[in-house]
Amino acid sequence: MAEGQALRFTFSDRVLVGRAGDTVASALIANGIRSWRRTRRGGRPRGIYCGIGTCFDCLVDIGEEVAVRACLRPLQEGDRVAPSGSVGPAGP
Repeated sequence: MAEGQALRFTFSDRVLVGRAGDTVASALIANGIRSWRRTRRGGRPRGIYCGIGTCFDCLVDIGEEVAVRACLRPLQEGDRVAPSGSVGPAGP
């Protein structure tokens, strides 16, 4: 797949477009989504923080994969991305 080629994916059943070479986090941000889960306590919004896979703020579920670090995972055509239910309530 050519770098920069358009890829379709979904986030919470919303169809979005990213680019080959993007991480899931960068594709979400490019689509205006800055927060994709909430903390267990307090329900504070979380999205990308460190961008290098250290902090775990960017966790999402992708298909059957649970608690995937969105800042590290390359976007793939047809990815079904959702807020990670394993780390707190869903939604921005």
